Amino acid sequence: MASEKENITRLHVNDKEIVLIGTAHVSRQSAEQVKEVIEEEKPDSVCIELDEQRYQSMTERDRWKNMDIFKVIKEKKASLLLMNLAISSFQKRTAQQFGIKSGQEMMQGMESAQDTGAELVLADRDIQVTFSRIWHQVGFWGKAKLLMMIVFSIFNKESISEEELEKMKSQDMLNSMLDDLTENFPRLKTPLIDERDQYLSHKIKEAPGDKVVAVLGAAHVPGIKKEIYQKQNLPALLHRPVSVAPKVIAWTIPILIVAVIAYTFYANPSAGLQQTISWLLWNGSFSALGAAVALGHPLTVLTAFVAAPLTSLNPVIAAGWFAGIVQAYLRRPNVQDFETLSDDVHSAKGFWGNKVTRILLIVVLANVGSTLGTMIGGADVIRLFFENL
Repeated sequence: MASEKENITRLHVNDKEIVLIGTAHVSRQSAEQVKEVIEEEKPDSVCIELDEQRYQSMTERDRWKNMDIFKVIKEKKASLLLMNLAISSFQKRTAQQFGIKSGQEMMQGMESAQDTGAELVLADRDIQVTFSRIWHQVGFWGKAKLLMMIVFSIFNKESISEEELEKMKSQDMLNSMLDDLTENFPRLKTPLIDERDQYLSHKIKEAPGDKVVAVLGAAHVPGIKKEIYQKQNLPALLHRPVSVAPKVIAWTIPILIVAVIAYTFYANPSAGLQQTISWLLWNGSFSALGAAVALGHPLTVLTAFVAAPLTSLNPVIAAGWFAGIVQAYLRRPNVQDFETLSDDVHSAKGFWGNKVTRILLIVVLANVGSTLGTMIGGADVIRLFFENL
């Protein structure tokens, strides 16, 4: 049974009363509504749409000071961290427009839970699992499109009225948005919305007590209303997919390139030398260009140029990692860079100006450049092979 009023959905599941509050993550009205509802309902538990990592980022403001940028690069988490920062930048800019903090409704949920003596439940799936499943499902061109969307969000300065923001919480508007998302990026909706609806539903149902208030982004409310009555397969939702095909392809391409160049050298040394030069120039130039676009130090750009032709032949290493480590040694981030990181991601200038995000950009863009160089250089190597058969 369900009843709805002003973004509030009341459900009854197995003798448990569940109150869903659909919020727009940067809305002042949403934060005020969260406070009012929790104080009125006095629930046994308050569920919030956060995982442990995001919870700590909101409650431990000094955590950036303890981040080891070298460890981030070595553990291959630069892209993940940059994506996380870029995605959050739009919410932070919009929140700043209205003079509030991004995620204020979640903070209000934490405070109200403490004030009323309710147990706080972190109900969302680990963000790294979600990103892993997104990355696995979107495919090569989906990854490119997703990166373009993220970059665009950094430069996008468009502002919206608070009235428009509140309209985002209406069911009609939400259904329209999800329909557009499904049409333009069909594989993204499953791990980002549908699977999290299932995970959130499980955590809400399992929350202690007879009455539970859940503070959620409005986009999840329609799905949770359906999923709350179903049984969820939690291990499947937490599984990080590992695909064999990309690894096979990643090793097949360099082996093929080396074999083609070696055979060409044997048959026609002049053509083999031409292939080698082409491979070195295409790989090195595009990777160096990526590092340069990220405003890397000249030695960083040179590192990308030298490393790319070699790392492209070994899938377990990447040119961006070497370029990023060199940049970190030459332009080591200081305490101020970490302190201002959460504010600097509001703008493109901040992304490129902060030493931390600049290193992350260098890692990502140098790797993207190396990938493009591999594709073009590899095609040229094959072309020269057939021309000299």
